[in-house]
Amino acid sequence: MKFLHPGLLYLLLILIPLLAWYVWKWRNSNPSMGLSTISPFRKIGGTWKVTLMHFCFLLQLAAIAAVIVALARPQTHDSERSSRVEGTDIVLCLDISTSMLATDLAPTRFQAAKDVARKFVNQRPDDNIGLVVFSGESLSLMPLTADKTALINAVSSVEMGALNDGTAIGDGLSSAINRLISGKAKSKSIILLTDGTNNAGDVAPSTAAQIAKQKGIKIYTIGVGTNGSIQITDPYGFSTTTMETKIDEQTLKNIADLTNGKYFRATDSKMLNEIFQEIDSLEKTTLDVDKYVFTEEDFMPWILIALAALSLRLLIRYTVLRRIP
Repeated sequence: MKFLHPGLLYLLLILIPLLAWYVWKWRNSNPSMGLSTISPFRKIGGTWKVTLMHFCFLLQLAAIAAVIVALARPQTHDSERSSRVEGTDIVLCLDISTSMLATDLAPTRFQAAKDVARKFVNQRPDDNIGLVVFSGESLSLMPLTADKTALINAVSSVEMGALNDGTAIGDGLSSAINRLISGKAKSKSIILLTDGTNNAGDVAPSTAAQIAKQKGIKIYTIGVGTNGSIQITDPYGFSTTTMETKIDEQTLKNIADLTNGKYFRATDSKMLNEIFQEIDSLEKTTLDVDKYVFTEEDFMPWILIALAALSLRLLIRYTVLRRIP
């Protein structure tokens, strides 16, 4: 334990004159009478109420001391530890086009993707992970971060309709590459999850893959869902429509092969979970990580001690030791 304001602890010295004043006051507050001898009175001791009065004063001193300690702000120590861990820089690149509302993955492709993304983040405590979403355009929602709580909240907050509809795979990859360039890990990778064919955006998927290769970035591509007619329910559950979807598997395979990544196909939620588990086992590298334990305030127990001491003193003072004029 350490104190934020240790100098305030010198105020504890005030207890010494208070104790001296109490002793002096006690000795001079009672009437006295001169006697030639006090031997007949030696066996007469003080009453228990006198002892209780002294106890009340000690309670008062304890309350003052506890308040002083609380004002000094006791805190738990910060700790810093350096270690070598398995970690890497990863950007999750998620398709949020309308077709992701299809229900061939329960409850929808979109929700299944968010669920496995959250689990994946929880399994990678020492990685720096970012988040990019795309449909007809791309949006970088979270830079590379080790704050897993913030990242999981960002994944959970992703909603359909935030971007123009379409499937801009190349733009999504470009945004993810821009995020990874600033990363410090030797191993950098993108996990691209989509259920369609590139039909929007300014950057071709092959161009983005070439850039990733030059930067030493691996791309793991995941094709989600089944081809053909799919049922899509709007986010509010009011209407259901049918549309045709086709995953451009060849393009996704080419992107993965060019960057030394791997292509996966997920036609149900179980397969999607297994894919993310496999990627989790593939992407490992050694990082030097500094871990910090933040300061925690520890003054509340001392405040409670002060309140308890004062409460007990008042209880005794106005019950057992109550004086009637």
